[in-house]
Amino acid sequence: MIDNILKEKIVQAVQILNEKKIDLWLTFVRESGNIKDPAMDMIAGTGCTWQSGLMISKDGDTTAIVGTLEVENFQTKGLYKNVVGYVQSVKKPLLDYLNKKNPSKIAINFSKNSNLADGLTHGMFLILADILEGTTFSEKLISSEEIISALRGRKSKAELAIMKEAVEETLKIFDEMSLFIKPGKSEIEIAEQIKDVAKERGFGLSWEEDHCPSVFTGPEATSAHAGPTNRKVEKGHLVNVDFGIKYRGYCSDLQRTWYVLRDGEDKAPAEVEKGFSVIRDAIQKVADNLKPGVKGCEMDDIARSYITGQGYEEFPHGLGHQVGREAHDGGGGLLPRWEKYGTTPFLPVEESQVYTIEPRLYVKDYGTSTIEEEVFVTKNGCEFISKPQKQLMLIRG
Repeated sequence: MIDNILKEKIVQAVQILNEKKIDLWLTFVRESGNIKDPAMDMIAGTGCTWQSGLMISKDGDTTAIVGTLEVENFQTKGLYKNVVGYVQSVKKPLLDYLNKKNPSKIAINFSKNSNLADGLTHGMFLILADILEGTTFSEKLISSEEIISALRGRKSKAELAIMKEAVEETLKIFDEMSLFIKPGKSEIEIAEQIKDVAKERGFGLSWEEDHCPSVFTGPEATSAHAGPTNRKVEKGHLVNVDFGIKYRGYCSDLQRTWYVLRDGEDKAPAEVEKGFSVIRDAIQKVADNLKPGVKGCEMDDIARSYITGQGYEEFPHGLGHQVGREAHDGGGGLLPRWEKYGTTPFLPVEESQVYTIEPRLYVKDYGTSTIEEEVFVTKNGCEFISKPQKQLMLIRG
């Protein structure tokens, strides 16, 4: 299945090169087992030890120039039509190929705005510059971020099917946690239970184990990307969990919120219900407007202005990000116009991308209320991949 997806992605890459009017995409890597270019998962399916050039051309040609000991490995994968081996230096076969193709634009693996398109180390850039010195090709280098953004973002049917399964399995674990979360349980205990269940079912984690899952209980909970602590669940707490699994090479990323009933309560206090409802409605307002062509920052505006308009402070992070082979994937996001995000908030949403929508707000004396859903962008709008949390889940002591 994964090899078939890689073949799909390389075909897709050729289409994107033609769309973007870029002649050649060169991914220049070495020792990818130590420093892995993020694009390798999309176009190689294996690693490279020596200096290697993986090239996809807009005319459909695909050529990998690798050390001779890795030729057979690349040929076995069957992703590249031509696999060229070298012993002493990558320079001659690389220049021979460039002279043959004579591209006017060469996209290489660096980016100021996207970490997923920025796999070229400074040392490798200097090596490439030495190879191209004295040629016109050094003046034709551009960033591959546009290609990477489109390639990682536009999910094929096979990719989407896997991601839907990942979400379904994640939601099952959340449902089971409704029975496990009780007063007296610590954040760490809840997190360990979730990880144990995931491991038993053969799932990986979507991000670093020290804060996947993140678990937060009560008004003194830590920041969004902090790991679980010994803080214990108490009656009157809001409890939320941020969690995702790695499933067949793809990630999920979801959040759910519970309220722990106090003695004599059969429902959450009005201020807790209001906070949850504002988050739920903000997500729906964004989903109602999310479609191809809108800018990510415009979607952030919708949620941010609605939440602050209801009297809450604005959330200190972006509204949402793309999901795929990584929990934070793709190029653009549903992000505010903040300097740290560079140009990514202004990139238009595209059909077949998958985004999270994850606003949050603080309810005084109770804790943080947040939900994170995943949506798939369709031709005219979007659809939820995750079954949305519409009601605050209640925990009885």
